[in-house]
Amino acid sequence: MKRIVTIQDISCVGKCSLTVALPIISAMGVETSIIPTAVLSTHTMFNNFTCKDLTEEINPITEHWKKEEIGFDAIYTGYLGSFEQIDIIANLFDDFKTPDNIILVDPVMADNGKLYPAFDEAFAKKMATLCAKADIIVPNITEASFMTGMEYKEVYDEAYIKEMLGKLSELGAKISVLTGVSFKEGTTGVMGYDKENNEYFYYSNERLNASYHGTGDIFASTCVGALMNGLNWKDSLKIAADYTAECIRLTMEDPAKPWYGVNFEEAMPYLMKLINK
Repeated sequence: MKRIVTIQDISCVGKCSLTVALPIISAMGVETSIIPTAVLSTHTMFNNFTCKDLTEEINPITEHWKKEEIGFDAIYTGYLGSFEQIDIIANLFDDFKTPDNIILVDPVMADNGKLYPAFDEAFAKKMATLCAKADIIVPNITEASFMTGMEYKEVYDEAYIKEMLGKLSELGAKISVLTGVSFKEGTTGVMGYDKENNEYFYYSNERLNASYHGTGDIFASTCVGALMNGLNWKDSLKIAADYTAECIRLTMEDPAKPWYGVNFEEAMPYLMKLINK
């Protein structure tokens, strides 16, 4: 059985970060170890949430793992809350990277043309240095614009996306992926670039008229799980995109109209069909 470690925060209520990564990757038949970077009572769309930073716990955890000679087939990072955490995780990459394992970085820090309130442009540049150590990065267009210095555009063409992917690849990752890419009205998708083979890949789904917290985490987690099941990067992106779309569709159809996350649990049978094809 493959083993991965995912490093991000955990919300005690709220379908995002570790509360989706752990069940999704485990359901795909992959042992999922975790490093929680913070514990929140809920995710940040709730009012008056509590948060306990766990930065000081990361190094003791990894030092114990090194003594136990524990290794991982993949290392996957999501939301990181500070410059210090980025430095610590960069060192973790150095300690646990092998010729055969995969590092995937989801540089969670921005959307819709704006950085999240806790971050600034200096943080985005720092995140770019972590992406340089990854094999695969999966930013959205906003995150990529801040890391590359390119102008953020809501209306764009394929040449703009390819240019952005090229600049992302210059950071150092073997495969750069942009999420939330649309070349046709009514669709949304992902586009990736494999710089070693100079190969582009695009895949899209119908755009659903809804937006939910945590869908990026679902996408990245599913991608990691698919890679650990032996799928190539292009097929892994397709499965991640299809599963994320199905999660959104089922949530939109739910009479209870959940607002703080998607019904990814309900869509698990669909994911199992995709992964077992």
